[in-house]
Amino acid sequence: MEEQKTKSSTGLQSNVGGLLCYLVGWITGLIFFLIEKEDPFVRFHAMQSIITFASLSVLSIVAGVIPIIGWIIAVLIWPLSLVLWILLMIKAYQGERFKLPVVGELAEKYI
Repeated sequence: MEEQKTKSSTGLQSNVGGLLCYLVGWITGLIFFLIEKEDPFVRFHAMQSIITFASLSVLSIVAGVIPIIGWIIAVLIWPLSLVLWILLMIKAYQGERFKLPVVGELAEKYI
């Protein structure tokens, strides 16, 4: 486990900033990505939050428009989102640079 005890340019501990990136999904991810210019840990979690939760939001909206099968998929997306949300906040608070498959690589590429 990689311990993050440094302060970011926002004045928060890096692990707290990482956790807050996930608090309101892609919205707080975007806010932290725009205001945090120095801390790569916070920027990584901000970008991972943006990619993950924006993708899940779009997928849920598109699935919700498709009758029956889409509605089932849309209903299944919410528990997945909740589990990811909790897991990612815990890992960020623990100071881990926990990378989701595919999304984590994209996040590293764009920070």
